[in-house]
Amino acid sequence: MTERIAPSREHDREVLRRNAVNVARRFPGSFAAETVERLLLESYDLLAATSKVTTYLPLLAERFATERLRAIARTEGAIVSDTPEILVVCTHNAGRSVAARVLLDHYGQGRVVVRSAGSAPGEEINPAVAQILAERGLDVSKEFPKPLTDEAARSADVIITMGCGDACPVYPGKRYLDWDLTDPAGKPVDEVRPIVDEIDRRARELLAELLPDTATT
Repeated sequence: MTERIAPSREHDREVLRRNAVNVARRFPGSFAAETVERLLLESYDLLAATSKVTTYLPLLAERFATERLRAIARTEGAIVSDTPEILVVCTHNAGRSVAARVLLDHYGQGRVVVRSAGSAPGEEINPAVAQILAERGLDVSKEFPKPLTDEAARSADVIITMGCGDACPVYPGKRYLDWDLTDPAGKPVDEVRPIVDEIDRRARELLAELLPDTATT
């Protein structure tokens, strides 16, 4: 029996098919448009399976696919860079890993690439975490829960795990850090704030090691 696709979903997929050529141009000589199209549609389906977002799903899928393409290009040597790459993984990619990604990116000042993912991604960003980061002047509007992918793990130099258990990736040659922190899911802002404070402290500590000449104040 052929699976029926909702008209809105089919429209989204057609938009992504049309955008494949433009996305491929961001990686000249690295990917064929057909490869990019496949990854765009796959990324859309992965996000559609969990996300509450519907209106902006094609845009999120394009961002997610672009992240994946950059990771593949680095792993395959099409992009040569000494910039450290960090992958932060928790269960839902909605709270702890989002805070870590935003803080590491903020303090890294463009000198690190930071991705986040979830072993079982949630539907939306934890509102308490979003509020606390916004209070610090940090933009969380572009954050959204994403599933863990093989290419993100392979491209990372450092993988930070936060309670994802056996689902967290294990690859030879990677540096692993286990940040054992309380899950903020369902907790009020006052209880989440110390969790974010501890993530902030660990983020500064890691960057001071990776980028010793970078201020994290």
